[in-house]
Amino acid sequence: MQKGNIRVQTENIFPIIKKFLYSDHEIFIRELVSNAIDATQKLKTLASIGEAKGELGELRIDIQLDAANKTITIADRGIGMNAEEVDKYINQVALSGAEEFVNKYKGQNENNIIGKFGLGFYSAFMVSERVDIITKSYKENSEPVKWECDGSPEFTLESSQKENRGTDIVLHINEESKEFLDAYRIKSILEKFCRFLPVPIYFTDVAEEKKDEEKKPINDTNPIWVKKPTELTKEDYEKFYKELYPFSETPLFWIHLNVDYPFSLTGILYFPKIKQSYEIQKDKIQLYSNQVFVTDEVKDIVPEFLMLLHGVIDSPDIPLNVSRSYLQGDPNVRKINNHITKKVADKLEEIFTKERKEFEEKWESLGLFVKYGMMTDDKFLEKANKFHIMEDADGEKFYTLEEYRSGTEALQKNKDGKLVILYTTNPVQQHSYIQEAKAKGYKVVKLETLIDAGFINQMEMKWEQVHFTRVDAEITDNLIDKTETNESVLAKEDETKLKDLFSIQAPELHLTVEVKGLSPLTAPVVATRPEFMRRMKDMAAMQGAMGGFYGNMPDEVTLTVNGNHPVFQNILAEGDADKQKKIVHNLADLALLSQGLLKGNNLTDFINRSIELMEATPKGRIIV
Repeated sequence: MQKGNIRVQTENIFPIIKKFLYSDHEIFIRELVSNAIDATQKLKTLASIGEAKGELGELRIDIQLDAANKTITIADRGIGMNAEEVDKYINQVALSGAEEFVNKYKGQNENNIIGKFGLGFYSAFMVSERVDIITKSYKENSEPVKWECDGSPEFTLESSQKENRGTDIVLHINEESKEFLDAYRIKSILEKFCRFLPVPIYFTDVAEEKKDEEKKPINDTNPIWVKKPTELTKEDYEKFYKELYPFSETPLFWIHLNVDYPFSLTGILYFPKIKQSYEIQKDKIQLYSNQVFVTDEVKDIVPEFLMLLHGVIDSPDIPLNVSRSYLQGDPNVRKINNHITKKVADKLEEIFTKERKEFEEKWESLGLFVKYGMMTDDKFLEKANKFHIMEDADGEKFYTLEEYRSGTEALQKNKDGKLVILYTTNPVQQHSYIQEAKAKGYKVVKLETLIDAGFINQMEMKWEQVHFTRVDAEITDNLIDKTETNESVLAKEDETKLKDLFSIQAPELHLTVEVKGLSPLTAPVVATRPEFMRRMKDMAAMQGAMGGFYGNMPDEVTLTVNGNHPVFQNILAEGDADKQKKIVHNLADLALLSQGLLKGNNLTDFINRSIELMEATPKGRIIV
């Protein structure tokens, strides 16, 4: 029997490993199973070049839970170790066997070797009061050995009995970690970390083992992202999506990533179906390294706007920290990030070009991704300008920016020569304004999602010679900053009297009254809010209590009185001054109501005043 001390560079390293190396103790299963996979893959590599003799037999990983004896065993049929190798790879902390193997057999499919740090095995001590290793090397005439350690630097290494090559790791679970003696807990961890590992994994609960029951591996050793796209059908992609997200609707479409150079990257990214902005969920992309689950926090490798996608990314070239839990800064991360952006943009452009009708049908969901990307990623913006579309207010037609420009350029330019894009945030509430604009020949598009307020501001900075104006930001005649105005048929003294009558007190509003000669078919009074101030107020409302300066300001509203509307001839001729004021107040309230600005007591007063006027109206007459 050999006795000795584990050779470490840092004093008391085991307490450090137990407390600080891994943020979550369940990681021990991932690390030990990954080591077993490595041992198996090494054996396959050696066999492929003739260095491992004889039949390999069934290559598999077996995980056995024995709650009664408080043990978990992870057994492989891989390369195994002799006494010298155990002393070298186990007793010298942080000397990674996987890394040495890769260097020695460089070019022999080294990407299949997972471990690179040499610390994964020691995660076993986070949950164990003692760890045993029983192992036998694949080399001819090798003697099996047993290694034992109780979590202190002291170990024993002695000859043992083991018929077949491979390694059994036996964890004697400590009292603090008895949660891991629950079969359901172990299965859920295996499902999380090991469901796509490339070697079959079998789980056995000794307490429920049935000898006559045919066991099935708990993992899919050949997930679709490692296959070629030409081998897969639409049904394959949709089935895999359902496996990942059982309660989600069928995705819109997907992108299959398959890159060999200058980095290795595989994966599938799905565009989920989203109908409302509030349904957006981030952190739905899973990151793998050689089919080992690492994390679902991929903000460093996936562009921010693509965090809205679902799916998997697998790359052995992603630099991880020692516990494989977090990404580290590296040029490869930036390259992968840029590649994913390009692939997504190319796919969207391809669908738009080849299947525009289908693209338009999916725009309700796609628009959120595209707009978010255009706001946050200038490289994506450059490509997205070709396939970003705007739906008209009637929901009948879509325009790219260039299509909208060519269809409106002669009519919709302001005095600065900028294209004015007229938009609505609520086609129902702003219906009358839309109809007025359409009557002038203007094109109105819908920008009604939560993201659109920010999108408009960003695009005014990024798109040259473009300005957005909401359709109710001005009376229709002034929407495009035209300088010409129509004359009112009213005498100047009548205009002055109307302005005085419309000088209504509204503490929460800052009201300005003007009289203009609009079309007789235009409403008697039109309420508008300046584009800039309305945007600031809307953004402040989205920020809630953090709305700041603009959030505390009263709404600025202009009441434009249409001096050419026939109703004012009757109002000016009304002899009852009180009744005259009430009718005018009702007209103002109707205009405010169209902007959603009549609420609370003011709305109640409007209703009561309307009833009062109707009760006082002589038979055969109608009073507004």
